Amino acid sequence: MKIKPLGERVLLKRIEEDEQVRGGIIIPDSAKEKSQEAEVVALGTGKADDKPFYVKEGDKVLLPQYGGTPVKVDGVEYILVAEDDLLGVIA
Repeated sequence: MKIKPLGERVLLKRIEEDEQVRGGIIIPDSAKEKSQEAEVVALGTGKADDKPFYVKEGDKVLLPQYGGTPVKVDGVEYILVAEDDLLGVIA
């Protein structure tokens, strides 16, 4: 991985939803809402108080609709967010 998050940040890759056609209408990518589900790709260096992360690499999580910083590496889009901004872990 070329990106190593710092501090309590988490690097995520958005989980793309399958394209659905309803009533014969295909919705263009620009009009679709982005998925709020993502997979944890990498963890930061840790919090200042040395508490462990609640998530681990490979976990599927929910992220806020407009949160995080988008990062593009080698044509792949990632999202960099603080762990506290994650909404939950998908079991």
